[in-house]
Amino acid sequence: MRERRTARESRRAQEFESFVAGAAGRLLHVAALLTGEPLTLPAPAAEELLTCALSRTYAVWDRLRGEDPYARARQEMAARFAQTAWRHRRPRGGLLDRLSPQERLILVLRLYEGVAEEQTAAQLGLPAERVRALCLHALTEMRSSRPAPPASASAPAPPEPAAP
Repeated sequence: MRERRTARESRRAQEFESFVAGAAGRLLHVAALLTGEPLTLPAPAAEELLTCALSRTYAVWDRLRGEDPYARARQEMAARFAQTAWRHRRPRGGLLDRLSPQERLILVLRLYEGVAEEQTAAQLGLPAERVRALCLHALTEMRSSRPAPPASASAPAPPEPAAP
């Protein structure tokens, strides 16, 4: 009995390791987009988000029969991000820094991951119209050409030349 369980646990671990080897890079990229961190390592918040999502996916690995493990891990990541969105409000230098955490989540799910509007709405507990509006607002915000903030906000402005 114990040998069977050990063999089953070993097979489970190998399957999960294979999944992580193939999907971790893309999932880490999704996590970095969500947390607003730059797409360079180290990205501690993104790594933490990914680790939590993968651990929850591993916990239900045996029950995923017929379900896409990538979709499950992405769903776990989105749920975890939505619960901890307050942590991701301050700018970190990432590509989607100008967006609110909810807008980032919707934009990443809809455009980067290609999740249908209805699925995104169901996952976030929002009406589809709200998801559509937030996605459009996020796109508009990303397309706007806002000037970059000054290099040093505390540096005084150069003095005006004296009039002759």
